[in-house]
Amino acid sequence: MAKSTASVPLYPDREVPGLIVKFGDYPLHHGGVGAIRSLGRLGVPMYAITEDRYTPAAVSRHLRRAFVWPTTGTERAERLVEGLLRVGRGIGRPAVLIPTDEEAVVLIAEHQAELTGSFLFPRVAAGLPRRLASKQGLHELCVEHGVPSPEAAFPESYGEIEDFAAKARFPLVAKNREAFVRRARPAVHGTTRIATQEGLLRLARDWGEPPGVILQEYLPREDAEDWIVHAYFDADSAPLAMFTGVKVRSWPPHAGMTANAYVVDNPELADLAARFIKQIGFSGVVDLDLRFDRRDGRYKLLDFNPRMGAQFRLFENESGIDVIRAMHLDLTGRAVPEGEQLAGRRYIVENIDLPALLAYRRSGYTTPHAPDRPSGTELAWLAADDLRPFFTMLARFVRPGAKHLYQLWRDGRRGARVASGHR
Repeated sequence: MAKSTASVPLYPDREVPGLIVKFGDYPLHHGGVGAIRSLGRLGVPMYAITEDRYTPAAVSRHLRRAFVWPTTGTERAERLVEGLLRVGRGIGRPAVLIPTDEEAVVLIAEHQAELTGSFLFPRVAAGLPRRLASKQGLHELCVEHGVPSPEAAFPESYGEIEDFAAKARFPLVAKNREAFVRRARPAVHGTTRIATQEGLLRLARDWGEPPGVILQEYLPREDAEDWIVHAYFDADSAPLAMFTGVKVRSWPPHAGMTANAYVVDNPELADLAARFIKQIGFSGVVDLDLRFDRRDGRYKLLDFNPRMGAQFRLFENESGIDVIRAMHLDLTGRAVPEGEQLAGRRYIVENIDLPALLAYRRSGYTTPHAPDRPSGTELAWLAADDLRPFFTMLARFVRPGAKHLYQLWRDGRRGARVASGHR
Protein backbone atom coordinates (compact mmCIF):
# COMPACT_ATOMS: atom_id res chain seq x y z
CA MET A 1 0.00 0.00 0.00
CA ALA A 2 1.35 3.41 -0.95
CA LYS A 3 2.33 5.82 1.79
CA SER A 4 2.92 9.55 1.50
CA THR A 5 6.38 10.32 0.13
CA ALA A 6 6.27 13.98 1.16
CA SER A 7 9.76 15.51 0.90
CA VAL A 8 8.76 18.69 2.76
CA PRO A 9 6.70 18.99 5.96
CA LEU A 10 3.09 20.07 5.54
CA TYR A 11 1.76 22.61 8.01
CA PRO A 12 -2.02 22.80 7.65
CA ASP A 13 -4.08 24.99 9.94
CA ARG A 14 -5.21 22.39 12.47
CA GLU A 15 -7.65 24.89 13.97
CA VAL A 16 -9.80 24.69 10.80
CA PRO A 17 -11.72 21.41 10.45
CA GLY A 18 -12.90 19.74 7.29
CA LEU A 19 -16.50 18.65 6.68
CA ILE A 20 -17.52 15.97 4.16
CA VAL A 21 -20.83 17.13 2.63
CA LYS A 22 -22.96 14.55 0.83
CA PHE A 23 -26.63 14.50 -0.07
CA GLY A 24 -28.31 11.24 -1.04
CA ASP A 25 -28.20 7.62 0.05
CA TYR A 26 -24.86 6.16 -1.04
CA PRO A 27 -23.08 4.98 2.13
CA LEU A 28 -20.29 3.07 0.35
CA HIS A 29 -18.43 6.14 -0.92
CA HIS A 30 -14.69 5.64 -0.87
CA GLY A 31 -13.94 9.22 -1.89
CA GLY A 32 -15.28 10.58 1.38
CA VAL A 33 -13.22 8.05 3.33
CA GLY A 34 -10.15 9.08 1.34
CA ALA A 35 -10.66 12.76 2.18
CA ILE A 36 -11.12 11.99 5.89
CA ARG A 37 -7.86 10.04 5.89
CA SER A 38 -5.94 12.55 3.78
CA LEU A 39 -6.55 15.53 6.08
CA GLY A 40 -6.93 13.49 9.27
CA ARG A 41 -3.41 12.13 8.89
CA LEU A 42 -2.16 15.73 8.98
CA GLY A 43 -3.97 16.40 12.24
CA VAL A 44 -6.89 18.32 10.72
CA PRO A 45 -10.12 17.63 12.68
CA MET A 46 -12.52 15.86 10.34
CA TYR A 47 -16.31 15.71 10.37
CA ALA A 48 -18.76 14.09 7.96
CA ILE A 49 -22.45 13.98 7.11
CA THR A 50 -23.45 10.32 6.96
CA GLU A 51 -26.57 8.22 6.38
CA ASP A 52 -26.16 6.43 9.71
CA ARG A 53 -23.51 5.67 12.33
CA TYR A 54 -22.26 2.52 10.59
CA THR A 55 -21.07 3.75 7.23
CA PRO A 56 -17.37 3.31 6.39
CA ALA A 57 -16.79 7.05 6.75
CA ALA A 58 -18.52 7.16 10.14
CA VAL A 59 -16.20 4.52 11.64
CA SER A 60 -12.89 5.95 10.41
CA ARG A 61 -10.41 6.54 13.24
CA HIS A 62 -9.58 9.88 11.60
CA LEU A 63 -13.14 11.19 12.04
CA ARG A 64 -14.00 13.34 15.04
CA ARG A 65 -17.75 13.08 14.61
CA ALA A 66 -20.35 11.81 12.15
CA PHE A 67 -23.44 13.98 11.78
CA VAL A 68 -26.19 11.47 10.98
CA TRP A 69 -28.48 13.18 8.48
CA PRO A 70 -30.26 10.89 6.00
CA THR A 71 -31.12 12.74 2.79
CA THR A 72 -32.28 11.82 -0.71
CA GLY A 73 -30.66 14.64 -2.64
CA THR A 74 -34.08 15.83 -3.79
CA GLU A 75 -34.96 18.04 -0.78
CA ARG A 76 -35.68 21.74 -1.14
CA ALA A 77 -32.57 23.88 -1.11
CA GLU A 78 -33.78 25.88 1.90
CA ARG A 79 -34.02 22.72 3.97
CA LEU A 80 -30.53 21.60 2.97
CA VAL A 81 -29.00 24.99 3.74
CA GLU A 82 -30.70 25.02 7.12
CA GLY A 83 -29.41 21.54 7.90
CA LEU A 84 -25.88 22.40 6.77
CA LEU A 85 -25.85 25.46 9.03
CA ARG A 86 -27.07 23.27 11.89
CA VAL A 87 -24.13 20.95 11.33
CA GLY A 88 -21.83 23.98 11.32
CA ARG A 89 -23.14 25.03 14.70
CA GLY A 90 -22.46 21.52 15.94
CA ILE A 91 -18.82 21.80 14.86
CA GLY A 92 -18.55 25.15 16.59
CA ARG A 93 -16.05 26.84 14.28
CA PRO A 94 -15.73 27.50 10.53
CA ALA A 95 -14.91 24.37 8.55
CA VAL A 96 -13.69 23.74 4.99
CA LEU A 97 -16.54 22.20 3.00
CA ILE A 98 -15.66 19.08 0.95
CA PRO A 99 -18.66 18.19 -1.27
CA THR A 100 -18.77 14.70 -2.76
CA ASP A 101 -21.72 15.07 -5.17
CA GLU A 102 -23.21 17.58 -7.61
CA GLU A 103 -26.17 18.35 -5.35
CA ALA A 104 -23.82 19.49 -2.60
CA VAL A 105 -21.45 21.55 -4.74
CA VAL A 106 -24.32 23.30 -6.53
CA LEU A 107 -26.07 24.08 -3.25
CA ILE A 108 -22.89 25.62 -1.84
CA ALA A 109 -22.33 27.75 -4.96
CA GLU A 110 -25.91 28.99 -5.13
CA HIS A 111 -26.12 29.82 -1.41
CA GLN A 112 -22.72 31.34 -0.76
CA ALA A 113 -24.14 34.33 1.11
CA GLU A 114 -25.97 32.17 3.68
CA LEU A 115 -22.99 29.85 4.21
CA THR A 116 -20.27 32.51 4.46
CA GLY A 117 -19.00 32.87 7.99
CA SER A 118 -19.93 29.34 8.98
CA PHE A 119 -17.81 27.63 6.35
CA LEU A 120 -14.83 28.05 4.01
CA PHE A 121 -15.20 27.14 0.32
CA PRO A 122 -13.92 28.29 -3.08
CA ARG A 123 -15.83 31.23 -4.54
CA VAL A 124 -17.31 30.75 -8.00
CA ALA A 125 -20.01 32.35 -10.12
CA ALA A 126 -23.20 31.07 -8.52
CA GLY A 127 -24.57 29.35 -11.62
CA LEU A 128 -21.33 27.85 -12.95
CA PRO A 129 -21.24 24.50 -11.07
CA ARG A 130 -24.83 23.73 -12.09
CA ARG A 131 -23.98 24.47 -15.71
CA LEU A 132 -20.83 22.34 -15.60
CA ALA A 133 -22.69 19.39 -14.04
CA SER A 134 -25.34 19.58 -16.76
CA LYS A 135 -24.54 17.60 -19.91
CA GLN A 136 -26.13 20.29 -22.05
CA GLY A 137 -24.49 23.14 -20.15
CA LEU A 138 -21.07 21.50 -20.43
CA HIS A 139 -21.51 20.83 -24.14
CA GLU A 140 -22.42 24.48 -24.75
CA LEU A 141 -19.36 25.66 -22.81
CA CYS A 142 -17.13 23.32 -24.82
CA VAL A 143 -18.50 24.69 -28.09
CA GLU A 144 -18.14 28.27 -26.84
CA HIS A 145 -14.48 27.81 -25.87
CA GLY A 146 -13.37 25.43 -28.61
CA VAL A 147 -12.85 22.40 -26.38
CA PRO A 148 -13.40 19.10 -28.23
CA SER A 149 -16.36 17.03 -27.05
CA PRO A 150 -18.51 14.32 -28.61
CA GLU A 151 -21.20 15.49 -31.01
CA ALA A 152 -24.50 15.74 -29.16
CA ALA A 153 -28.22 16.44 -29.58
CA PHE A 154 -30.74 17.62 -26.99
CA PRO A 155 -34.23 16.67 -28.20
CA GLU A 156 -37.22 18.53 -26.75
CA SER A 157 -39.91 16.08 -27.86
CA TYR A 158 -40.47 12.55 -29.12
CA GLY A 159 -40.96 14.02 -32.58
CA GLU A 160 -37.49 15.53 -32.49
CA ILE A 161 -36.11 12.14 -31.47
CA GLU A 162 -37.83 10.58 -34.51
CA ASP A 163 -36.27 13.21 -36.79
CA PHE A 164 -32.88 12.71 -35.16
CA ALA A 165 -33.10 8.91 -35.43
CA ALA A 166 -33.80 9.08 -39.15
CA LYS A 167 -30.39 10.59 -39.86
CA ALA A 168 -28.29 9.60 -36.85
CA ARG A 169 -25.24 7.38 -36.96
CA PHE A 170 -25.53 4.32 -34.71
CA PRO A 171 -24.47 3.18 -32.20
CA LEU A 172 -24.91 6.24 -30.02
CA VAL A 173 -25.04 6.99 -26.29
CA ALA A 174 -27.93 8.27 -24.16
CA LYS A 175 -27.32 10.03 -20.83
CA ASN A 176 -29.46 11.94 -18.38
CA ARG A 177 -29.30 15.57 -19.42
CA GLU A 178 -29.24 17.10 -15.93
CA ALA A 179 -27.31 15.66 -13.00
CA PHE A 180 -30.07 16.83 -10.67
CA VAL A 181 -32.85 14.57 -11.95
CA ARG A 182 -30.87 11.34 -11.95
CA ARG A 183 -32.29 10.39 -8.54
CA ALA A 184 -35.83 11.73 -8.93
CA ARG A 185 -36.67 11.19 -12.62
CA PRO A 186 -33.91 9.31 -14.44
CA ALA A 187 -34.56 8.72 -18.13
CA VAL A 188 -31.77 6.14 -18.32
CA HIS A 189 -29.79 4.31 -15.67
CA GLY A 190 -26.37 5.74 -16.37
CA THR A 191 -24.67 5.85 -19.76
CA THR A 192 -26.66 3.68 -22.20
CA ARG A 193 -25.34 2.49 -25.54
CA ILE A 194 -28.05 2.26 -28.21
CA ALA A 195 -27.28 0.19 -31.29
CA THR A 196 -30.18 0.85 -33.68
CA GLN A 197 -32.81 3.37 -34.70
CA GLU A 198 -35.55 0.98 -33.57
CA GLY A 199 -33.93 0.57 -30.18
CA LEU A 200 -33.74 4.34 -29.71
CA LEU A 201 -37.39 4.89 -30.57
CA ARG A 202 -38.49 2.06 -28.30
CA LEU A 203 -36.57 3.44 -25.32
CA ALA A 204 -37.67 7.01 -26.03
CA ARG A 205 -41.35 6.20 -25.55
CA ASP A 206 -40.72 6.11 -21.80
CA TRP A 207 -38.73 9.36 -21.59
CA GLY A 208 -41.66 11.75 -21.31
CA GLU A 209 -41.97 15.30 -22.60
CA PRO A 210 -39.54 16.89 -22.82
CA PRO A 211 -37.10 13.96 -22.85
CA GLY A 212 -34.47 14.50 -20.16
CA VAL A 213 -31.66 13.02 -22.21
CA ILE A 214 -28.65 13.91 -24.25
CA LEU A 215 -27.99 11.77 -27.34
CA GLN A 216 -24.26 11.67 -27.88
CA GLU A 217 -21.77 10.40 -30.42
CA TYR A 218 -20.40 6.98 -29.48
CA LEU A 219 -16.63 6.76 -29.36
CA PRO A 220 -15.72 3.13 -30.09
CA ARG A 221 -13.70 1.40 -27.38
CA GLU A 222 -11.25 0.00 -29.88
CA ASP A 223 -10.47 3.52 -31.12
CA ALA A 224 -10.34 5.34 -27.80
CA GLU A 225 -8.65 5.54 -24.41
CA ASP A 226 -10.09 7.01 -21.20
CA TRP A 227 -8.15 9.71 -19.33
CA ILE A 228 -8.80 11.64 -16.12
CA VAL A 229 -7.66 15.00 -14.78
CA HIS A 230 -7.86 15.96 -11.11
CA ALA A 231 -6.83 19.44 -10.03
CA TYR A 232 -7.33 22.28 -7.60
CA PHE A 233 -7.62 25.87 -8.89
CA ASP A 234 -7.27 28.97 -6.73
CA ALA A 235 -9.39 32.14 -6.73
CA ASP A 236 -7.63 33.31 -9.93
CA SER A 237 -8.32 29.97 -11.68
CA ALA A 238 -4.62 29.09 -11.51
CA PRO A 239 -3.79 25.41 -10.88
CA LEU A 240 -2.11 24.82 -7.52
CA ALA A 241 -2.25 21.05 -8.00
CA MET A 242 -2.68 19.32 -11.35
CA PHE A 243 -2.69 15.58 -12.07
CA THR A 244 -3.34 13.37 -15.10
CA GLY A 245 -3.97 9.65 -15.33
CA VAL A 246 -5.41 6.91 -17.45
CA LYS A 247 -8.44 4.85 -16.55
CA VAL A 248 -7.87 1.13 -16.97
CA ARG A 249 -11.23 -0.21 -15.79
CA SER A 250 -14.58 1.13 -14.59
CA TRP A 251 -17.79 -0.39 -13.28
CA PRO A 252 -20.21 -0.69 -15.00
CA PRO A 253 -17.72 -1.39 -17.81
CA HIS A 254 -16.58 1.59 -19.91
CA ALA A 255 -19.20 3.95 -18.49
CA GLY A 256 -19.18 3.89 -14.71
CA MET A 257 -17.05 4.64 -11.66
CA THR A 258 -13.28 4.21 -11.87
CA ALA A 259 -12.27 0.79 -10.57
CA ASN A 260 -8.60 0.78 -11.61
CA ALA A 261 -6.40 3.63 -12.84
CA TYR A 262 -2.78 4.76 -13.15
CA VAL A 263 -1.00 8.08 -12.86
CA VAL A 264 0.45 8.92 -16.29
CA ASP A 265 2.10 12.24 -17.16
CA ASN A 266 0.24 13.99 -19.99
CA PRO A 267 1.30 17.64 -20.41
CA GLU A 268 -0.98 18.15 -23.42
CA LEU A 269 -4.02 17.08 -21.42
CA ALA A 270 -3.03 19.18 -18.40
CA ASP A 271 -2.65 22.23 -20.64
CA LEU A 272 -6.04 21.66 -22.25
CA ALA A 273 -7.72 21.42 -18.84
CA ALA A 274 -5.91 24.46 -17.41
CA ARG A 275 -6.79 26.66 -20.40
CA PHE A 276 -10.48 25.67 -20.32
CA ILE A 277 -10.84 26.25 -16.58
CA LYS A 278 -9.10 29.63 -16.86
CA GLN A 279 -11.50 30.59 -19.64
CA ILE A 280 -14.61 29.72 -17.64
CA GLY A 281 -13.24 31.20 -14.39
CA PHE A 282 -13.71 28.17 -12.16
CA SER A 283 -12.18 27.90 -8.68
CA GLY A 284 -12.00 24.74 -6.60
CA VAL A 285 -11.47 21.00 -7.06
CA VAL A 286 -12.27 19.37 -10.40
CA ASP A 287 -12.56 15.82 -11.71
CA LEU A 288 -12.59 15.59 -15.51
CA ASP A 289 -13.23 12.57 -17.72
CA LEU A 290 -11.89 12.71 -21.25
CA ARG A 291 -11.67 10.16 -24.04
CA PHE A 292 -8.79 10.21 -26.50
CA ASP A 293 -10.20 9.53 -29.95
CA ARG A 294 -7.50 7.86 -32.02
CA ARG A 295 -9.47 8.50 -35.21
CA ASP A 296 -8.81 12.25 -35.09
CA GLY A 297 -6.12 12.47 -32.39
CA ARG A 298 -8.16 14.68 -30.04
CA TYR A 299 -9.06 14.50 -26.35
CA LYS A 300 -12.83 14.90 -26.00
CA LEU A 301 -14.30 16.10 -22.73
CA LEU A 302 -17.05 13.76 -21.51
CA ASP A 303 -17.71 14.90 -17.94
CA PHE A 304 -16.76 17.86 -15.77
CA ASN A 305 -17.35 17.17 -12.08
CA PRO A 306 -16.91 20.48 -10.19
CA ARG A 307 -15.94 18.61 -7.04
CA MET A 308 -13.50 15.96 -5.87
CA GLY A 309 -13.63 12.63 -7.67
CA ALA A 310 -14.00 9.45 -5.66
CA GLN A 311 -10.59 8.26 -6.91
CA PHE A 312 -8.71 11.49 -6.03
CA ARG A 313 -6.27 9.60 -3.78
CA LEU A 314 -4.73 8.09 -6.89
CA PHE A 315 -2.91 11.39 -7.27
CA GLU A 316 -0.23 12.86 -5.03
CA ASN A 317 2.84 14.94 -5.80
CA GLU A 318 6.38 14.69 -4.45
CA SER A 319 5.45 17.10 -1.64
CA GLY A 320 2.58 14.92 -0.44
CA ILE A 321 -0.12 17.14 -1.93
CA ASP A 322 -3.42 15.82 -3.26
CA VAL A 323 -6.33 18.03 -4.36
CA ILE A 324 -8.06 17.99 -0.95
CA ARG A 325 -4.88 18.96 0.89
CA ALA A 326 -4.29 21.69 -1.69
CA MET A 327 -7.77 23.10 -1.13
CA HIS A 328 -7.50 23.10 2.66
CA LEU A 329 -4.07 24.77 2.59
CA ASP A 330 -5.19 27.42 0.11
CA LEU A 331 -8.47 28.29 1.83
CA THR A 332 -6.68 28.67 5.17
CA GLY A 333 -3.99 30.96 3.77
CA ARG A 334 -1.19 28.39 3.61
CA ALA A 335 1.15 27.94 0.67
CA VAL A 336 0.62 24.81 -1.43
CA PRO A 337 3.99 23.06 -1.97
CA GLU A 338 4.83 22.29 -5.58
CA GLY A 339 6.12 19.00 -6.89
CA GLU A 340 5.92 16.55 -9.76
CA GLN A 341 3.10 14.04 -9.66
CA LEU A 342 4.10 10.53 -8.63
CA ALA A 343 3.81 8.83 -12.01
CA GLY A 344 3.08 5.13 -12.17
CA ARG A 345 0.92 5.01 -9.02
CA ARG A 346 -2.07 2.69 -9.24
CA TYR A 347 -5.50 3.01 -7.63
CA ILE A 348 -7.80 0.06 -7.01
CA VAL A 349 -11.37 0.07 -5.69
CA GLU A 350 -11.46 -3.39 -4.15
CA ASN A 351 -15.21 -4.07 -4.23
CA ILE A 352 -15.74 -3.24 -7.91
CA ASP A 353 -12.42 -3.98 -9.61
CA LEU A 354 -12.86 -7.77 -9.68
CA PRO A 355 -16.12 -7.76 -11.67
CA ALA A 356 -14.67 -5.02 -13.86
CA LEU A 357 -11.56 -7.12 -14.51
CA LEU A 358 -13.68 -10.08 -15.63
CA ALA A 359 -15.79 -7.89 -17.90
CA TYR A 360 -12.78 -6.22 -19.52
CA ARG A 361 -11.04 -9.52 -20.15
CA ARG A 362 -14.05 -10.70 -22.11
CA SER A 363 -14.17 -7.47 -24.11
CA GLY A 364 -10.49 -7.56 -25.07
CA TYR A 365 -10.12 -3.83 -24.29
CA THR A 366 -6.58 -2.66 -23.48
CA THR A 367 -5.03 0.59 -22.21
CA PRO A 368 -1.76 1.16 -24.08
CA HIS A 369 -0.57 4.02 -21.84
CA ALA A 370 -0.94 2.11 -18.58
CA PRO A 371 2.46 1.15 -17.10
CA ASP A 372 3.39 -2.52 -17.08
CA ARG A 373 4.01 -2.34 -13.34
CA PRO A 374 2.86 0.19 -10.76
CA SER A 375 5.33 2.26 -8.77
CA GLY A 376 2.93 1.98 -5.81
CA THR A 377 -0.67 1.09 -5.11
CA GLU A 378 -3.34 3.06 -3.27
CA LEU A 379 -6.35 1.02 -2.20
CA ALA A 380 -9.69 2.75 -1.87
CA TRP A 381 -10.78 0.95 1.29
CA LEU A 382 -7.96 -0.93 3.01
CA ALA A 383 -5.48 1.15 5.01
CA ALA A 384 -3.16 -0.17 7.70
CA ASP A 385 -3.79 2.81 9.96
CA ASP A 386 -7.58 2.78 9.49
CA LEU A 387 -9.00 -0.74 9.12
CA ARG A 388 -12.60 -0.27 10.22
CA PRO A 389 -13.87 1.38 7.01
CA PHE A 390 -12.69 -1.64 5.00
CA PHE A 391 -14.48 -4.20 7.19
CA THR A 392 -17.58 -2.01 7.42
CA MET A 393 -17.62 -1.81 3.63
CA LEU A 394 -17.42 -5.60 3.41
CA ALA A 395 -20.24 -6.07 5.90
CA ARG A 396 -22.50 -3.66 4.04
CA PHE A 397 -21.44 -4.71 0.56
CA VAL A 398 -21.59 -8.48 0.47
CA ARG A 399 -25.34 -9.02 0.09
CA PRO A 400 -26.65 -5.68 -1.23
CA GLY A 401 -23.46 -5.09 -3.19
CA ALA A 402 -23.63 -8.44 -4.93
CA LYS A 403 -27.31 -7.82 -5.64
CA HIS A 404 -26.48 -4.38 -7.03
CA LEU A 405 -23.71 -5.71 -9.27
CA TYR A 406 -26.05 -8.41 -10.54
CA GLN A 407 -28.76 -5.82 -11.22
CA LEU A 408 -26.31 -3.67 -13.16
CA TRP A 409 -25.23 -6.69 -15.20
CA ARG A 410 -28.84 -7.71 -15.86
CA ASP A 411 -29.86 -4.16 -16.81
CA GLY A 412 -26.90 -4.02 -19.16
CA ARG A 413 -27.93 -7.22 -20.90
CA ARG A 414 -31.55 -6.09 -21.09
CA GLY A 415 -30.48 -2.70 -22.42
CA ALA A 416 -28.31 -4.34 -25.05
CA ARG A 417 -31.22 -6.51 -26.19
CA VAL A 418 -33.61 -3.57 -26.35
CA ALA A 419 -31.10 -1.33 -28.05
CA SER A 420 -30.48 -4.01 -30.66
CA GLY A 421 -34.19 -4.34 -31.33
CA HIS A 422 -34.70 -7.69 -29.53
CA ARG A 423 -37.14 -8.41 -26.73
